[in-house]
Amino acid sequence: MQLYFANHRAVWRVGDVAGVDRALLEESLERHRLPAGTPVLLDDVMRPVEPLSSWFRRLAWRRTAAKTMRTYAYAVLMLLGFLQARGRDLRSATESDIVQFEQWRREHAEETVEEPTWDKDAAAIGQLYNFLVDIGYVTARPWRSTSRGTSLASGKSTDVRVRHMEIDQYIYFRDVGFGGLTPDAGLDAAFRGWRPHRNRAACELALLTGMRIQEWSTLLLPELGLMTGIRPRTADVDLEACAKRKQRRSVYVPVDAMELLDPYLTIERPEIVVAAQRTLRRQHRDLFVVTAIEAEGRRFRGVLEGRTVTRVVKDMAPDLRRITVLETGGGLEPLALFVGRGGKMLSASGWDRVRWRAWDRMVTWSTHQDAPVTPRVCWCYHDLRHTCALRLLIFLTREALGDADAQELPMATLLDHMTGNPLLTVQHRLGHLRPSTTYRYIRYLKDPMREVDDAFRQWTAAGGASYITIARHLMNLEEHTHA
Repeated sequence: MQLYFANHRAVWRVGDVAGVDRALLEESLERHRLPAGTPVLLDDVMRPVEPLSSWFRRLAWRRTAAKTMRTYAYAVLMLLGFLQARGRDLRSATESDIVQFEQWRREHAEETVEEPTWDKDAAAIGQLYNFLVDIGYVTARPWRSTSRGTSLASGKSTDVRVRHMEIDQYIYFRDVGFGGLTPDAGLDAAFRGWRPHRNRAACELALLTGMRIQEWSTLLLPELGLMTGIRPRTADVDLEACAKRKQRRSVYVPVDAMELLDPYLTIERPEIVVAAQRTLRRQHRDLFVVTAIEAEGRRFRGVLEGRTVTRVVKDMAPDLRRITVLETGGGLEPLALFVGRGGKMLSASGWDRVRWRAWDRMVTWSTHQDAPVTPRVCWCYHDLRHTCALRLLIFLTREALGDADAQELPMATLLDHMTGNPLLTVQHRLGHLRPSTTYRYIRYLKDPMREVDDAFRQWTAAGGASYITIARHLMNLEEHTHA
């Protein structure tokens, strides 16, 4: 069996090479159109494998994210291979088979997984068997209900560690790691990095907005009001298709984040775009070529897959944003805010390469007298989101306490609580689905590790017996005892 994923642009490319009539190809795609990213499982003679293909279509039609469908497809494919090795299939599988599969995944596979990964596999298997019961392929799930209910998941909640930066760590992260400076803010003549202004601007945007990497890395120029040639002081961005779970929210981009974009937009980005023109022209048929920007930058009209279409910007998925360019008459202008070689939006793996190069620089300079404490594990972009949430929560908490003191009230009124509650504000600003996600930041309002340092600093710094002195004294006692 072979697993594929629906890719409309690939079909267009193959049609062009094979000389298929575009009208006929378009009619065929419209008749059998699957959402992009839909898994397609084919047997040895290229026929769809049922009932899995029908299940994949149901997931797609229910607007399941392409990334989630890919994860589910690979999980179920592993289950199929495991069952076939035992002479079983989805219909004949027993509870013992499913339990053995879990044990294999977590203990005996070449690459074992932890509970969070198994819980994703369990969700895929559970949804698959729900579908099989619905269509009558099986009469019931092959496993029984337990104290956890009918789920195969571990039932344990994952307490995600919140890693945040102090101000000196962030400046070091942004300017030394990504910007190519030295820890004392000097120029590093040996720096050979690529596009430091772009990378510093991305860090600042991620920190000051609290956006996830898929949100800030897929931004388009019109969303920040950057198509007129005049940079606005601030911006408000409506997120939806690129947000987690496609949860709609508005993000405020402050002055500092907008200002740090200037060196990148005026120095680096034009060079990247000019160098990418030949590549973009060669890929013209595979791009979404925008001919008009409408509704003050909220809607695009252009040519996609041979058709003239109109797309609402906030509804555009990351894959479509990555290939969106503007026909200026003098060339193709990528509409992505952050672009790399070839003029296209950087992928998540591309940003990871930038991050690891920055980390190598930070480690190299970590012994410098002006360098802050460097953690043992590499910083990631999501740590900037944690830092934003924590700093915002600390500020709003202090502000709320100050307002209560100024009003000389024994306790805040209900209206004050509803409009000024720091936790609710941070939850809304960062797009947390549940308040419990925001509550986990409370424990970090004061750094427990710093409290330990402060509590025992006087002890270790005080005069008197040190650990070495005590050890020697005990050794002398031991010697006298044996004597």
